[in-house]
Amino acid sequence: MNKYQLYKLLLKNESLKERRHPMFEKNRFMKFLAIFMWLYYAAILLFMGVTMAIGMKGAYNGVAAFHVLDGWAFVVLIVDFWIRFLLQDTPVNQAKPYTLLPIRRSFLMNVYLIRSGFSIGNLYWGFMLVPFGLIALAVPFGWMAFIGWLLGWWLLCVADGFCYLFVRTLLTRHMAWIILPLIIHGALIAAMTVPDHSWLDMPCTMLLNGFSNWNLLYILPVLAVLGVLYYANFLLQNSMVYNEIGKKEEVEVKKTAKMNYLNRYGSLGEYLKLEVRMKTRNKTPKMQFAMGIGFMLFFSLMMYFTDAYDGGFMKSFICLYNYIFLGLTTLIGVMCHEGNYLDGLMSRRESIYQLLRAKYYFNSFLLIIPPLIMLPLMIAGKMSVWMNVGYLFFTVGVVYPIVFQMAVYNKDTFPLNQKLTGKQGNTMQQILSMVILFLPIGIEKLATLLLGDPWGFILLAVLGLAGIITHKMWLRNIYNRFMARRYINMEGFRATRNA
Repeated sequence: MNKYQLYKLLLKNESLKERRHPMFEKNRFMKFLAIFMWLYYAAILLFMGVTMAIGMKGAYNGVAAFHVLDGWAFVVLIVDFWIRFLLQDTPVNQAKPYTLLPIRRSFLMNVYLIRSGFSIGNLYWGFMLVPFGLIALAVPFGWMAFIGWLLGWWLLCVADGFCYLFVRTLLTRHMAWIILPLIIHGALIAAMTVPDHSWLDMPCTMLLNGFSNWNLLYILPVLAVLGVLYYANFLLQNSMVYNEIGKKEEVEVKKTAKMNYLNRYGSLGEYLKLEVRMKTRNKTPKMQFAMGIGFMLFFSLMMYFTDAYDGGFMKSFICLYNYIFLGLTTLIGVMCHEGNYLDGLMSRRESIYQLLRAKYYFNSFLLIIPPLIMLPLMIAGKMSVWMNVGYLFFTVGVVYPIVFQMAVYNKDTFPLNQKLTGKQGNTMQQILSMVILFLPIGIEKLATLLLGDPWGFILLAVLGLAGIITHKMWLRNIYNRFMARRYINMEGFRATRNA
């Protein structure tokens, strides 16, 4: 079998893996929803490209519209980098089924790295760049300049993808590597927003202008950087392939916190310990927690240093997002992580009820983090205290009770120590996620319109307080309904445990 035939076989196996996954039949509507959202965001980017090209004409003292966009290239790349955490897999994980076959690792790594570079995801920003370039570049400067400019943006997106792969692979070794992109991106954002004149505006403009003029002095260095990033990823992925794919674990004997102060709460305290240890020991929950903190810091910093999110809706959205994100990533799949060891939990009477209580208390306690992150925004007057109080109580007393209902219906096991990407989630979870992202804002805006400010936030707080006071009642109801269909759920957990 030659390399071309082997490559075709790899593509065929990827397609079969998708169709034979246990979640395939359950996710047909979710696939439709994913396609719809893909087209929806493509339409938004298309609209942005047209309106920015028209709006920027002559708006910056004679500076060409495409030069203005080029100056913000790092903003686009930073957003692109963090979105990839939700969508893109690493070559190490994709090569998993082939480690015991007589296939060269170098061939596998080259195949998946090249596919990553030429993936359709690197072209997604084209929905914004193509209409923008047609209006702002192709008409006044010609088609060759337009094609060269698009080539420059595409190569930057490919380089950004290789940077993501490098960081994402390092995260499989230790979660502390998340600090690397946070520091770099924080420094870039500070360089663009803190000084009176952005230090990165002119270099980005000159670079992409060099591509539009087909200047080799700009094109060749970018290609050289791409080559370095490719080779660095090749070496890292090649060294990680057996450790990651074979799930080799380095066992380190160390002292762990006993959390004796929770012993006074009996079995509830033991389940609180279980929640803490799951967040601190298992890779997937740790990654979700780190991503939540990272996104909260990113949006809060953008709101603090720029005026882009000063609109009423965006303030409400960022405030709500910061409060619900940490709980949503875990609770929308409530019991799915426990599917790995649910048989043991079912051996004791009412252990599930105590587990649900522990999850509710623990995730409610985590909501002390968002106010601390948004404290500078409140001090600067960019976000009101009433807004934070309203969304805090509403999240604990209304959003969490709604999300906890999924404990009755979830029956798919989520991995504790594997990648975040993949077949996680079902149709109901996806729909519920969208509902709780916009329902609180709708209630707040309607109440503010009818009652005035700050009564919209007071209404949210009152509704939340009612849910907090009655939390034992609705948790008991969820527990009873879960036990009524426990055998159906346990069968589903077992079927997807090792999928």
